[in-house]
Amino acid sequence: MVSCASEWLAPELMDVVRLFEGAEELAISHACEDDGAHFSGVYRIGDREYPYMFEDIARSETERKSLIKRYAKLALYRILSERFQKRLPWGSLTGIRPTRLAYASLEKTGEFENFFRSLGVSEENIALTARVLEGQRGVYERREGNCDLFVSLPFCPTKCVYCSFITAPIAGTRRFMPAYLEALERELSAAKPLIKRLRSVYIGGGTPFVLETEELDRVFRAIAPLRENACEYTVEAGRPDVFTEAKLDLCKKYGVTRICINAQSFSDRTLAAIGRKHSAEDVVKAFEMARPYGFDINCDLIAGLTGESLAEFENSVDTAIALSPENITVHTLCLKKGAKLKEETETLSEGGMSAMIAYSREKLTAAGYEPYYLYRQKYMAGAHENTGWTKKGKACVYNVDVMEESAENLAVGANAITKKVFLSEGRIERLGSPKDIPTYLSKVDRLIEEKNALFGL
Repeated sequence: MVSCASEWLAPELMDVVRLFEGAEELAISHACEDDGAHFSGVYRIGDREYPYMFEDIARSETERKSLIKRYAKLALYRILSERFQKRLPWGSLTGIRPTRLAYASLEKTGEFENFFRSLGVSEENIALTARVLEGQRGVYERREGNCDLFVSLPFCPTKCVYCSFITAPIAGTRRFMPAYLEALERELSAAKPLIKRLRSVYIGGGTPFVLETEELDRVFRAIAPLRENACEYTVEAGRPDVFTEAKLDLCKKYGVTRICINAQSFSDRTLAAIGRKHSAEDVVKAFEMARPYGFDINCDLIAGLTGESLAEFENSVDTAIALSPENITVHTLCLKKGAKLKEETETLSEGGMSAMIAYSREKLTAAGYEPYYLYRQKYMAGAHENTGWTKKGKACVYNVDVMEESAENLAVGANAITKKVFLSEGRIERLGSPKDIPTYLSKVDRLIEEKNALFGL
């Protein structure tokens, strides 16, 4: 644990501590002084002290806090890295969006590489970040009034053991469906005046295809008046056990341009272990069913799933490449609270995880895919990242906008987070919907009023 005089800083320091196995057992204290021009601190572990200092922090309060946080974390990272004889792929960075830091550095200094090196980021990940920025060229856009629409359908056939989302098996939540669809329709109807320039629509969850065809049609019909242009339109079709031609026909009818087929693994043993009720061959059949419709296809894989070997993961990467989806996202297993797997597994082999990530990067690059977005989460195995790979010209607009927070995100449904982006002021305001469905249903009217206020209506 870390004891720190600055309460706001303590959670940030704990994020660094969690990166090193065994560090949470240490008693670490942190004291600091800030005179407006200099910031100095000292860490104490046992009977040893580790002082540090940096200068030039006399700027706005927000910027000053950001710098204090950054260098206090860097100092602690260096101490623990030496103590445990371990360097991490992203160094002292614990934030979700490394690319946002890179963009900010480019804007100020014209480069980001040396800045990332100063934070301990590996050369491989500096190169990866540069490739991501290049992959976003022509898609990344910071412009007032840009907006993406997210529709949350938090229903699934079964709950996977690694999942920490609010989703629950449809058998236990179907009774809420009529009221939920009505609430979505009300939110979507009220959302139209809030949208200035629509960049993309994304229906996620959950597994939206778990809805019956008629239920899915209601969602599409409610969205239709908001999508007056031919912007990107994505649906997380999800698992093959809920695929039907009728649902794909519906997607085509309403102008969907992209679907997600979330394989996660092409190992039958792994799929059974994580709670899936379908086989790898079923995933292949879903691809075959979807291809004639002409959708761009996103496919997700997860590195580090329970008990999966390097050979099994390599087979999943090879199989996904052979199926040739437009996007392949490689996730690093993230063991969050609320996931069943978190209760069963606390640590994973970092060496094995690194080998999986390295294999995916090598094979996807060789197959002509380029990285175009990445993000990180707390509790990620091996302190790695999630990376989206795309064929040339097939980057998903929604993924870029959300990861870079470069556009407003108008979100409807349970556990949906609306973001109002004030680009000129450099700030973001968030409005989250209740996570559980009954609470969401009881507060729809208030949510509509709060969104109107947030967007200035």
